[in-house]
Amino acid sequence: MVVLKADAILLDLDGTLVDSTDSIARCWLRWCRQYDVDPARLADAHGRTTADIVADLLPGPMVSAALARIDEMEIEDAVTVRPMPGAAELLASIPAGRRAVVTSGSAVIAAARMRAAGLTPPGVVVTADDVLRGKPHPEPYLLGAQRLGIEPGRCVVVEDAPSGIAAARAAGMAVVGIVSTHEARQLEADLVAGSPAEVRIDGTGPLLVDVTAP
Repeated sequence: MVVLKADAILLDLDGTLVDSTDSIARCWLRWCRQYDVDPARLADAHGRTTADIVADLLPGPMVSAALARIDEMEIEDAVTVRPMPGAAELLASIPAGRRAVVTSGSAVIAAARMRAAGLTPPGVVVTADDVLRGKPHPEPYLLGAQRLGIEPGRCVVVEDAPSGIAAARAAGMAVVGIVSTHEARQLEADLVAGSPAEVRIDGTGPLLVDVTAP
């Protein structure tokens, strides 16, 4: 069995701790209709910041208003978001001060989704508002490690999206992949779990991370 050792655990939010897939799909489909964008162009968008996605889809003069509109839609729809199986238990199993949420969403959207899912945010939450370059760039995960005071190489990331896994890898971190928005074969992770309920973390010194059988 593969067991990962870490001093801190950095967790993605959407598709990892919260099930926001339907909410995101509803909002972006409405947005695409409003801005006459082919939804097929969103195929590889999951895990990237909203600002990067909108900037790729629309000409510059339209970006600001279009970005505000999708944020408005997602905040309104956040009440439909639910926790992923085992998400609360996984967070609770990580000692305070050794856990962080690192998301591509804004601070307002992240807070709304965690609240709807009944999850208490950890002391460190890194959002798109905190970085210049979002996933797959390593900046979000490097900032999470920095705020925890932990060396990047001593962190394990829990992620569902290839872009997030790429960010973690570029930051020099091991990865547990969650099969939710992508198939297991698409996740180049050290360990793969069907949900947070299968991720087990033990230890008060170095944290030992493994995946239990479903």
